[in-house]
Amino acid sequence: MSGTTVGLLIGLLMMLFLALRMHIGIAMFIAGGLGYWWISGWEPLLAHLKHAPYSRFSVYDLSVVPLFLLMGQFATQGGLSQALFRAGAAFLGHRRGGMAMAGIASCAGFGAICGSSLATAATMSHVVLPELKRRHYKPSLAGASLAVGGTLGMLIPPSVPLVIYAILAEQNIAKVFMAAFLPALLAVLGYIAVVALVCWRDPAAGGPGQPRASWRDRFGTLLATWPVLLIFAVVLGGIYGGLFTPTEAAAIGAIATGLAAWRAGGLAGGGLLRSLLGTAQGTGMMFLILLGADMLNAFLAVSQVPVEFANWVQGLGLAPFSVLIAIIVIYVLLGCVMDSLSMILLTIPIFLPIVMGMDYWGLGNDEKAIWFGMLALVVMEIGLITPPVGMNVFIIHSMTKDISPGTIFRGIMPFLLSDFVRIALLVLFPGISLAVVRWLG
Repeated sequence: MSGTTVGLLIGLLMMLFLALRMHIGIAMFIAGGLGYWWISGWEPLLAHLKHAPYSRFSVYDLSVVPLFLLMGQFATQGGLSQALFRAGAAFLGHRRGGMAMAGIASCAGFGAICGSSLATAATMSHVVLPELKRRHYKPSLAGASLAVGGTLGMLIPPSVPLVIYAILAEQNIAKVFMAAFLPALLAVLGYIAVVALVCWRDPAAGGPGQPRASWRDRFGTLLATWPVLLIFAVVLGGIYGGLFTPTEAAAIGAIATGLAAWRAGGLAGGGLLRSLLGTAQGTGMMFLILLGADMLNAFLAVSQVPVEFANWVQGLGLAPFSVLIAIIVIYVLLGCVMDSLSMILLTIPIFLPIVMGMDYWGLGNDEKAIWFGMLALVVMEIGLITPPVGMNVFIIHSMTKDISPGTIFRGIMPFLLSDFVRIALLVLFPGISLAVVRWLG
């Protein structure tokens, strides 16, 4: 039996595991292990298992993951979200729908020191949802604006998915961070524009704006966010300025965020223990998925499935952009049933070689890898807000049981249009993803 046939059978077996609600990391590990044994035998499998986990988890760059997670935990415990929302409300709250716009802007700010979409959605919901309810926002707009705002935590650096992609694609983490700036800014502006459009078509969707704040008050609330601004500037400025590596930057950011949380009293009463436990749980979950993905990727390597698949796609003679559109569609469909980290680990080893073997806008290999990474991560964002999984939606629902998931999903539809416009812009104008890299590189 050929390696390709074994690969297809193992792929079907893994889909069966997932349909039975098995954890994605365990499903990938079992399927990959069985496939590796099928092709190579027991002794090579045991030899691989003897050294592969150590080789993966001893990678220095991976230490950035628990540090960024700890940074996000400290930010959550430290109450930095309230200051961000007050600043957003001071600048945008006077507009109809302004509080929802402020919620999206504050999600972007919190994502800059959190690095997790789920944590961003959960934390900002505590702060923003009560205000939106008090101002009689329609539940669909209130829930949807926070669900899409939470996705920004995945794209705004420093972000764990950006780090994982950089490691898989063998790209410089700092350059991947730089590439994410403009796509993230487009997302913020697009979501705010959608809120404005929804409120223009249906004035009852967004509550009336608050009195316009004076410029003195606006700058006062902005200054109150100084811990966030300082941490963001130190972490990213230190990376781009060459003062320290991303891992060192993550350690400094975790210490700075921890000090800010301690100063705000967020580490008292078990706050420090909750932060450490949350970091340990998040790290364990991610590393389990990484271990499973490594086992599956080892099987794919010995079966030559990615190489055969890439050769088959190139042999079809399809235009490069037809292949790219097909990959985007696959990502959208996978996002309906799979979380973003699992998609990164499962698909990048298969799709990246295909993209690298084709010509897109005359880009070099490094720029092509970075551009595709931004495009893939933006599409994966959509999976956080689409049914049936839509993890951000269910997080919002858990915060306010009176807003059903169906109501939030209906409210998300206009925001999806904004996402698809952004995807089209990133495909047609790769300079959006590469401008900052070229400027600072």
